This record gives sequence, C-alpha cells and structure tokens, in this order.
Amino acid sequence: MTAPGRRTPDPGRPITISGPSAADWSRVRADLARHGTAVLCAHEDDWRPEGTGPRLRTLLGHDWQRFQELTHPRVRTRFAASRLLLKSAAAAVLGVPPESVELGYGLTGRPFLRGYDGVHISLSHTDDLLLVGLATDGAIGVDAERADRVLYGSGLVRHMCTPYEAERIEALPLAERNPALLRLWTLKEAYSKAIGLGLLLRFTDFGFSPDRAPTDLLRPDGTPGTVGAWAFRTESYAGRYTLGVAVGDDGFGRTTDPAAATALDPGIVDALLAALGEADPTRPE
Repeated sequence: MTAPGRRTPDPGRPITISGPSAADWSRVRADLARHGTAVLCAHEDDWRPEGTGPRLRTLLGHDWQRFQELTHPRVRTRFAASRLLLKSAAAAVLGVPPESVELGYGLTGRPFLRGYDGVHISLSHTDDLLLVGLATDGAIGVDAERADRVLYGSGLVRHMCTPYEAERIEALPLAERNPALLRLWTLKEAYSKAIGLGLLLRFTDFGFSPDRAPTDLLRPDGTPGTVGAWAFRTESYAGRYTLGVAVGDDGFGRTTDPAAATALDPGIVDALLAALGEADPTRPE
C-alpha cells in the first residue's frame, strides 16, 4: 500500500538511443511526461567523441579536468562518451544546448545536474553499453552488468546477500542461480546509487526476492521494507546485458516543467514555505 500523497513510481522500459546526429529524444520526453522516468541505452561507439580538441572541452565543461587526468585510452573514451550521452539527454529534456549542461558530484560520486534539481540522473556502463536514468518524480539509480558475468560460486553470496536471499538462491535450480544473483547485484547497485550512498551501503543489510520480479525492498529476514515508496525493475537487454533500475518517490510530486532551472525543487520550496507559514502565523504573505 502506497502512503497518502505518494504514488508508486514506474521505472519504465529501456529506450535505445542512437548517436548524437541520429538520436530521437521524443520517446525520452514522452516517458518522462507519462511515467516521470526514462531509461536510456546506447552503444559507446555511437557516442565516441571526435578528437579531444576545443569542442570536446566545451561539451565536457567542468568534467574536462577529470577527463585530462585519465591515462587509459579506453577509460578516457568511455568517460567522454558517457558524459556526452548524459548531457545530450538532459539537454533534450531541459530544452537547452548540451554544452550548457553542467554535472556536479556528491560526496559519494553521485552525479547531479547543476541548477536543475527537479531532474534526477544516474549513470552506468559495462563493456560497450552506456546506461542513463532520468527522473522527475524523485530519485533514480541504474546499473548494468554483462549477462555472462559469473558471480555464483565466487564466494560473493555471503558478502552481498541477506540470509533470506541466500536461502532463496540456494533453493533455485543450479542453472538459475547465477542469473538470479546478477539481477540482485544490479538492483542493489541501482538502489544504493539512487539514495546516494554507493558502496557505503552494505549489500547484506537490504535485499530483494531472487526468484520473482522485484516489487519491494526487503529487510534481511525477507519482510517488506519500503511498501510503495520505491519501484524496481530488472531487464535483459540485447541478450547480452542485465539491467537494474530503482526509482523512489520523494513525496513532492512530479516536476512538470523540467526546463525551468531552479535552485530547489518546487515541491520542496512549497513544503518549506508551508512549514514556515505554520510555524510563524504572523509572517506576512
């Protein structure tokens, strides 16, 4: 049951995005308008920057310094391509040029859009896949892993699973255990990114149902933990990747005009003003 004033978020289905010159952003805008979220998948090669000259420096903005400090060619390319995709997607939603979009980073590395607090973002990549999450309802986290990555049998179960998850994993047929563990991994990564804690959140402190579609965050003993405030989805993409998406309703409603730059989310501003009005009835309107 969802708490009063909240609605169960919708993580949405992945949208494949071509390179900059052929990208169709209409589905992204439509998903944000309908669901409050959009999940984008792209190939790294499609967003590979042409050269490292002034144009790339302008597009990367404050990320230029970080790009310059990277020494491995593949890491540099992936960093630039992922930022170009993320900035282009945000720009298409906000109605501004990509070079005007600046990224900031929280203490745990979580990215955010400077000056556009009503649009939440998340980023992941694996192999040649780039994954971007956008949300106007609240927090979002995304994660991607290769579907052939082997986790089961490596000792990770006791380090990343709750007692309930470990029990359910072992009850599955052997062939289903690694795929189930991959789904859990991507969901936990996505949720920890969404709440901004990253690896500071121990994966053994929360969990999901390994043997069915995720509908709620679970406590270590398997009992429900969030009840409607969050929604989760796992997807198989292109037959090669496992995707995890976590979306949380912040309780302040959807940002209906993401193109409006704000210092604070309008819902937060309204809530603060209402609280101030209740606390001080003599304050003038």
